[in-house]
Amino acid sequence: MFGLFEIVKPVNEPIFDYSKGSRAAGELKKRIAELGSQEIEIPLLIGGKEVRTGNFGYCSSPHNHSKRLARFHKAGEKEVAAAIDAAMKAKKTWDTFTYSERASIFMRAAEMLSTSWRATINAATMLGQSKNVYQAEIDAACESIDFFNFNAYNMTLLYKNQLGSDKGVWNYTEYRPLDGFVFAVTPFNFTAIASNLISAPAVMGNTVVWKPAVTGIYSAYFIMKLLQKAGLPDGVLNMIPGSGALIGPMVMRNENMAGIHFTGSTGVFNDMWKTVAANIDSYKCYPRLVGETGGKDFIFAHPSAEVKSLCAALIRGSFEYQGQKCSAASRAYIAESVWKNLKDMLISEVKQIKMGDVEDFSVFMGAVIDKSSFENIKSYIDHAKNSPDAEIIAGGGCEMSKGYFVEPTLILTTDPKYKSMQEEIFGPVLTIYVYKDEDFEKTLELCDETSPYALTGAIFAEDRLAVKTAFDRLRYSAGNFYINDKCTGAVVGQQPFGGARKSGTNDKAGSYLNLVRWTSARTVKENFCPAVDFRYDYMNTWR
Repeated sequence: MFGLFEIVKPVNEPIFDYSKGSRAAGELKKRIAELGSQEIEIPLLIGGKEVRTGNFGYCSSPHNHSKRLARFHKAGEKEVAAAIDAAMKAKKTWDTFTYSERASIFMRAAEMLSTSWRATINAATMLGQSKNVYQAEIDAACESIDFFNFNAYNMTLLYKNQLGSDKGVWNYTEYRPLDGFVFAVTPFNFTAIASNLISAPAVMGNTVVWKPAVTGIYSAYFIMKLLQKAGLPDGVLNMIPGSGALIGPMVMRNENMAGIHFTGSTGVFNDMWKTVAANIDSYKCYPRLVGETGGKDFIFAHPSAEVKSLCAALIRGSFEYQGQKCSAASRAYIAESVWKNLKDMLISEVKQIKMGDVEDFSVFMGAVIDKSSFENIKSYIDHAKNSPDAEIIAGGGCEMSKGYFVEPTLILTTDPKYKSMQEEIFGPVLTIYVYKDEDFEKTLELCDETSPYALTGAIFAEDRLAVKTAFDRLRYSAGNFYINDKCTGAVVGQQPFGGARKSGTNDKAGSYLNLVRWTSARTVKENFCPAVDFRYDYMNTWR
């Protein structure tokens, strides 16, 4: 295949309207009913083949845990070894694909997802992860499409980054894939994160061993089938669901592991880093570790903040998708003068949030992902109920008889270092600390030092000097910073996502900064007129 093929800069995928009576709503309702009426079997997918172990796990709807969606086969040691072998075998073929040939596969997947596969991926995400229709649409459909398209485009920007040359010399850079395979470990909370964690290394020419979260396997299976249908060669992507305690160490001990692409908890990423360090002498190359981990994200309101927009941002930022976003607002610092006007409004609005089965398109909140998460979130609410430093001013109810439902909960604390102001909860719980107006700068310091994380944050202020002050003081407190907006909702190509400190390696998903981590550059110098004498010209004058 000859030619310099241009990949036009993508535009973000439009969000479909799911208003009552719309065609999109009708198609999605139909697909939800079809998927919800059956229990499918999910095999491992290794080297393009379906593998069945007979060791089953099960997928159920969080908002109706009696509804079983699938049973999936779990990988054992034999299957993990086979997945690694398949990835290394496929690498020989995948290495021969040009950038345009690789790009075309993911661009085709994006187009298929934009059209014929859209309802399927959205329905699977709603049923398996309890996302309401809007949250599924912006995640599973739009953001996945954007990742596929922008990764292909950003790859060309990276490849165009070439070297200068002197007369008689041509210098250039070859952007090779890593010398081995990439281990992708994906979470439940965003179908699009799974799409990106597997596709970013692959579009750069790497082969991938993929372990999806147990609670995200249902939608992950459909993403896998989509990519196969789009033409991804066998073995480039190998999906092995199962126990992280078994799969992780075995993969990370393999000499050919060249990188890890991870989203999940800080604790797990720390353990992965330690495992890599313990095995560093056995690897053929130093593995690239890319991780997006925890967050204790904040919204900070200056005395000049506009109250209505602040109220909306607090609710959307904290309670969309049940607070199960790495970027979700879970602590707020509100000026005393603002709180006087905000408190009643906020409580009233929170009480109007509709929670229930996400198959009802009027629902704002579904259920949290599983029993373990439910119990963890409930423990923080129970702690607040019994603490002299905290008061629950809205919500606090927890019910799991049918689904894992936790009410949107507001905790008001007098202690800026209170437990739920510091620790990641990953649920619909917002803790509020009210500070005296004159303590604005002092409280900015509190905000910066209270949490070990630095993922997202927001400042609300009409006073531009206050915005500048917060911008400067909180420079290292958030990798994605928002001014007069909620701290969630990063868009591929507009706000590349990632945080530092204990929130990860800040490699900015959806940008060339992430893609550069999946390439190993080779610098080439081509001399058009090589020397024929070892002596330099000036030496002849001294003979």
